[in-house]
Amino acid sequence: MNGAEQALIRGIRKFNRFYTKILGLLDQHMLDSEFSLSEARVLYEIGHGHSCTAKWLSEELSIDPGYLSRMLKRFEKNQLIYKVQSEADGRLHYLHLSERGKNILADLDRVSEKQVQDMIRSVPKPQQQALLGSMSAIESALTGQAPERSTVTIRSELKPGDVGTLIRLHGWIYAQECGYNEGFEGYVCKTFADFFANYSPDKDQFWFAEVGGEMVGAIAAVGQSADKVQLRWFILHPRFRGLGLGRSLFQNALQYCRDKGYQQAFLATTEDQQTAIRMYQKAGFIKVAEFENHTWGKKLVEQMYELNLS
Repeated sequence: MNGAEQALIRGIRKFNRFYTKILGLLDQHMLDSEFSLSEARVLYEIGHGHSCTAKWLSEELSIDPGYLSRMLKRFEKNQLIYKVQSEADGRLHYLHLSERGKNILADLDRVSEKQVQDMIRSVPKPQQQALLGSMSAIESALTGQAPERSTVTIRSELKPGDVGTLIRLHGWIYAQECGYNEGFEGYVCKTFADFFANYSPDKDQFWFAEVGGEMVGAIAAVGQSADKVQLRWFILHPRFRGLGLGRSLFQNALQYCRDKGYQQAFLATTEDQQTAIRMYQKAGFIKVAEFENHTWGKKLVEQMYELNLS
């Protein structure tokens, strides 16, 4: 085990001790309302899940089957839940909340929301968003699943620091996925230097996708003349692909171009960006030029696409 791994493990264990303490506080509050955190979670899953069975609950929540069985019997005795036998398999029984159970779950939800509200009350708004983003990142990293689309927000206001973050995102993603060297990051820096020499919010517009205040994607429409606009800096973090987010950013930019009355849109890409190219072509973009580029550490083909907006 090297030093980096040891530091990572120590950091995770430290966070685990901290979060276990937080869970203990929440659990105590739930006990004050006559239910443990585990019991509240089981009621929540029964109330919000589809085709919920005891076996599914045990596996999903990592609860000992014997402990879960006793819990469900108590719920049933107290008329919080009821069972419905499966028509397809008589051995299966689906769990449902009774009206009493639904009312109790609603009360527990209110208690839980109040607990969290009190816990984050002293945290500044920007840090609250960062907290949400970090939680989403932890879940995504440990499960290998993309975060939920609902955690993503899109804004258009250009703020200090946005361009630096966008340059870093380009440099990191294109190095990891395409093997581009630092020359590409330098190229992106130059494009922004040129852009700011003529920047005007009346003709230029950005869209930034964020999770918890962290930028995970972007696109921009840059007016080149009264009739012509360029789509630039279209990027999306790998962890947030497959959610339709890239398509939303792209469509927002195209709609803006049409609303502003531009007659033609154009963009530059490279031949290896096949997923993006298919999106461009589906929207009606046509390839009008291509040429070789050897300046970013590998041989590649740059391509130009155009779209008539009128």
